Formats: sequence, structure tokens, C-alpha cells
Amino acid sequence: MKKILFGSLILVFLAGILFSACSSKGNAEAVTAEETSAEDANSVDLTEEQFKTVGLQYGTIEEKNLNSIIRASGVLDVPPQQLITISSPYGGTLKNTELLQGMPVSKGEVIAVLENPEFIQLQQDYLDYKSQLVYLNEELDRQQELAKENVNAKKTVQKASSDFNSMSARVQGLRSKLQLININPDKINAGNISGKANIYAPISGYVTKVLVNIGKFVNPNQELFEIVDTRHLHAELTIFEKDVPKLKIGQKIRFVLNNETKERFAEVHLIGREISAERTVRVHGHLLQEDKNLLPGMYLKAIVETGVATTTALPDKAIVQSAGKSYIFIAADEIKDEENPADKGKNEVAKKHIVFKRIEVTTGVSENGYTEVILPEGFNKNSKIVINGAYDLLSKMNNVEEEE
Repeated sequence: MKKILFGSLILVFLAGILFSACSSKGNAEAVTAEETSAEDANSVDLTEEQFKTVGLQYGTIEEKNLNSIIRASGVLDVPPQQLITISSPYGGTLKNTELLQGMPVSKGEVIAVLENPEFIQLQQDYLDYKSQLVYLNEELDRQQELAKENVNAKKTVQKASSDFNSMSARVQGLRSKLQLININPDKINAGNISGKANIYAPISGYVTKVLVNIGKFVNPNQELFEIVDTRHLHAELTIFEKDVPKLKIGQKIRFVLNNETKERFAEVHLIGREISAERTVRVHGHLLQEDKNLLPGMYLKAIVETGVATTTALPDKAIVQSAGKSYIFIAADEIKDEENPADKGKNEVAKKHIVFKRIEVTTGVSENGYTEVILPEGFNKNSKIVINGAYDLLSKMNNVEEEE
């Protein structure tokens, strides 16, 4: 009985070893199959006849002197002195304006009229104080003449002088207040006092905001209109911190607006001296040619040319795009089809197939038919790279994937 039990245990043990070996073999075969499948997904082969028909050509990676660039985004903007917010230091009722958004205005043009009874009081006080100032000036002169003859006391002259200086300050203060509301003090008289004050355009440009309407009471310093002078637009770029050392004043900027293909030009004028929380720096670029059709706030994509640099490059035709990625093809191997045993004796030559491997690369600047490429680590620079016919290989690879 013990011998039978011992023999059963040995059989179970051997069966376990055999099962484990089979499982390990199965897992290894599964991993190998996955690796082979991944490799096949990035490979394509051609026969010699197909190779000749497509006209594939080989080349190798080259060292080229290409213009180094920085890619950036940004907006069109205007200097602060070209964007004017218009308000009034005194409140009032808006009696008249014809402004609409987009309307051109000229410097000095009347763009609105405010009405406020305080304007009347300011003018009355000004005329009153101005009249008193004339009297006090004459009184000061008279007291000074009497003082020369020792007729009056010294403090009388001092009092006359103090009254004159005090009134003079009041008159000057009222002049300044009237000028703030665009009323000319020199043209005021008892017959032309008015409760209305004009608002003039401080610059020539275009109206971008109209925030009031006729009949509305506006408070002092409330924003009424906004005018922008678009003749001096500039490109405000956002540059990442890592690219800042490459920047220099005077470098050329090429940019295109969103939904446009027309390229425009500017040059680096100012470089920001502060790194933002997003690790970027603002760069101010002057447009080389003014364009009245451009507006502040338009988004743009720009390239800053930072100079010539030697880099690894390939002809543009060697690089293909698929699913948003860049690839090249290299000749990986040459294989021959095995002869069919049924064909033995017919002196048929086995067909030769050339296998091409697809390699993902990162691209950079393009110039004169060449594009900068950053190759994966460990890439053999002596590999035979397909420089003509790469898109044919990509097309065949895609067709094979669809069939599968």
C-alpha cells in the first residue's frame, strides 16, 4: 500500500513539472509573438520588381547648416500710449455723441458733449475771482506806493500782498479745472457761460469701445470710450525659459495670423526681464510694415530666427507624416523566398524581398529642401535611409494594416 501511494505522489510531481514547463513555454511564445507583431507593424517589404517600379533611393543622415529657430505664439498688441481710455474728471449727462465701434476719429475731433450745472458755477466763480484779482492787484500797487512815502504801516502792505496772492491762486486753480473739462478760460465772458463741455479725441485712431448712451448720467472718471491707434501695432510673443539665451535684439521674426497663410515680418525690439509662473518670458517685436487691416488682440504663430547652426538633417522627401508623428524608413534586411518543393527541377530562382523598418523621429527647422531630424538613441547613422519613395512605403504599410 505504501509503494502504491509513493508511486502516485511521484506521478503527481512529474505531472506538475511537465505542466509548469508547458506554461513557461507558452508564455515565452506569447511574449515572442507580441514582440514579432509590434516589429511587423513597423515593417514593410518589397520585391525587387516593386523596388524598381517605385524608384526607391537610399541616402544617409547629413550634417547641414540650417537657420536655428524658436517657435512661439502670441498676440498683436499696441503700446499703452496708443490705447486711450476716455473719461471726464466731472460727472454729467451725456447730451451728444455719434461714436460707434470701428468708427475712425481724428485727433482734436469733438466726440461727445457733457452737461452739468457745476460747469456754470465754475465759470461764474472764475469770472468773479478774476475781477477781484484785478482790484486786489491795484490795491497792492497803491499800498506799495504809500509805503514808499511812509504813509501806511508795513503790515497793511503785507495784508494787501497776501490777499492778492491768495486770489491769484484761486483764479489759477479755476483755470486748471476749466481746462480739464475743455473750456478755454480766456474765452469766457458774462455772455457765453454754458453748462455744456465738449470731449475731444486725444489721438487719431479707431473706436473700440462705446460704454455710454445719450441721456445717461456718467460719474466722474467713469470710462466712456476707448480709442486705439493701430498704426503702431507690435507682436507680443511668449517664449519659453529654455529658449531665452538664444534671443537677441534685432533678430528676425516671421509670423502668421490664425486662419491665414500670409507671412508677415517683425524684429525683436525688447526682451522681458522677468520669468512668469509658467516659466515664460514676453518678447516685444516691432512690425517691419504697418497694415491697417490688423487689429489688437489677434492671435499669431511666430518663428524667431536665431542664427545658423549645424544639425543632423535629411531631405524633406525622406520624412513622412502619419497620425501626427514623423517617420523615416531604413533598409533593415534582404531575404529570399524558400523554393517550393513542387518546383524543384524547374531551375526557378527564389524571389528576393527587401524589408524596410519605420523609425519615429522628431523634426525641427526646414530650409532649402532639408529638415532637421532628432534621431532616437542608438540609431546607426550609417543606416541606408529611404530618401525617395518613403510615402510609397507608408502607403503600402497602411494598405496591409487595413487588409489585416
